[in-house]
Amino acid sequence: MNLSSAYGRPKPSGGFEAWSWLFMRISGIVLLVLALGHLVIMHLIHNVDEINYAFVVERFRGFGWRMYDLSMLVLAMIHGANGMRVIIDDYVHAPLWRRVANGLLVLICGSLLALGIFVAIFFQPVM
Repeated sequence: MNLSSAYGRPKPSGGFEAWSWLFMRISGIVLLVLALGHLVIMHLIHNVDEINYAFVVERFRGFGWRMYDLSMLVLAMIHGANGMRVIIDDYVHAPLWRRVANGLLVLICGSLLALGIFVAIFFQPVM
């Protein structure tokens, strides 16, 4: 029995879908590491009472923490949007509605991603 066919979709053999399939696996592993690191830093090393605006300002003084948060944001948004694209392809069968749904997905996710990137890069503390 072919395991990939047991779960509904076969592994793509080439093109965009193959790269998308590979991206989902790699980004999922990287996101797992980033999210667990975030969990350890924000909830195990630091108490919830310590996490406030001043904590974020201090953390964002370093370029590394901005890049850590930015990479988590970018990977999570693209990973989630790609997963949503697959769901749309599976359940929206009319070509016009599929284009509309994918267009809305790109518009919404692109806007949120641009806003998040802007904040992560240009955040200036107000004390």
